[in-house]
Amino acid sequence: MANYDVIVIGSGPGGYVAAIRCAQLGLKTACVEGRETLGGTCLNVGCIPSKALLHATHQLHEAEHNFAKMGLKGKSPSVDWKQMLSYKEDTIGQNTKGIEFLFKKNKIDWLKGWGSIPEAGKVKVGDEVHGAKSIIIATGSEAASVPGAEVEIDEKVVVTSTGALELNKIPKKLVVIGAGVIGLEMGSVYARLGAEVQVIEYLDTITPTMDAEVSRQFQKILQKQGLSFTLGAAVSKVEATKTKAKVTYKTRKDDSEETVDADVVLVATGRRPYTDGLGLDALGIETERGMIKTDSQWRTNVDGIYAIGDCIAGPMLAHKAEDEGMAAAEVIAGKHGHVNYGVIPSVIYTAPEVASVGQTEEELKKEGRAYKVGKFSFMGNGRAKANFAADGFVKILADKDTDRILGAHIIGPMAGDLIHEICVGMEFGAAAEDIALTCHAHPTFSEAVREAALACGDGPIHS
Repeated sequence: MANYDVIVIGSGPGGYVAAIRCAQLGLKTACVEGRETLGGTCLNVGCIPSKALLHATHQLHEAEHNFAKMGLKGKSPSVDWKQMLSYKEDTIGQNTKGIEFLFKKNKIDWLKGWGSIPEAGKVKVGDEVHGAKSIIIATGSEAASVPGAEVEIDEKVVVTSTGALELNKIPKKLVVIGAGVIGLEMGSVYARLGAEVQVIEYLDTITPTMDAEVSRQFQKILQKQGLSFTLGAAVSKVEATKTKAKVTYKTRKDDSEETVDADVVLVATGRRPYTDGLGLDALGIETERGMIKTDSQWRTNVDGIYAIGDCIAGPMLAHKAEDEGMAAAEVIAGKHGHVNYGVIPSVIYTAPEVASVGQTEEELKKEGRAYKVGKFSFMGNGRAKANFAADGFVKILADKDTDRILGAHIIGPMAGDLIHEICVGMEFGAAAEDIALTCHAHPTFSEAVREAALACGDGPIHS
């Protein structure tokens, strides 16, 4: 048995960041992880491998559709699927080994195995029990199945995002259940690889929490890229054989039942907190709808036990977990931890990318807030036109009276990077005019953000 100041359970983005920050603050720290590698879902079977495949297939798309326009002529590249998967695995390895290096650098003990909490102040890993003044639960989430449907996931024919990252071959027909971030990203990957992709969504819009104008534009662009959408449809059954699957669904509009065959079915209907085996009930830790309840300092109702990331309330985003990990570490060390939940960006890494922060128009209308809209199309951006990336726009929402930025929504090139200019501005309480008065380098995609800010005032220059 070893005694620590802090033991973190889970080494995903929330857990490993919390452990590193605790160690940096002078706390003797250990991190529990049962996988063979550190990094959790994100680095092993989530964010990182999916971005590798998105990048690879985007290069294929560019070669097939845009190279010749730029005078780059020759035979279109063929796809070596095994090599692409090998590239993905190399990317995972570099990142997970990087976390292992950071643990060694910061003198963090990796307790290998699955953890449980037999009582406050103790963490059991395997047959060993370790003492800890503070415990941080950072166990993340797992894929959820289709509510109310008969679905058996085998990760071969009927898959979650985990299985979709390692299919034996590229399917001819892929059915995606759920038009959220994971479904659309993986659907994009396989559409670029030549698969016929059909997305079935229960609601009447894709990405339902997104700004409605962006959502509509996004769907149109994805349809041009070959994805088809069946909206307002409730899946009732997925039947699988060794090599095929049949999806049965009802359209809510006329209650008609339809079936569709597929080589692979991707279940992408969201995620749920993963807290199995921790012993929360025996400890008396309060939960709500599967999520661990915490206060504003990430403390549970049991002294000395904290929780962060996907297993507590809030958006299931790696960067939200990271912020909470740093903040919880600061609190444990006697400092002030801070997370501004109003300024957490979200990104979909398709092409074009989609990014947002703050409130949507729909939310502002619902609360009766007086606001103004500044919008600028990438068609007016010289860099975007040169890069064949002029689809989309930047939209900034600002308070009608004070001009303070309330939200921003971008669909276009590098949206996931461009959004952070707005995030920093919002963190400092900036007005749209502050962005508009800031000199932006030319030619850059970021000029579109400035133009949208100008549109909140006297108007953009290039529109």
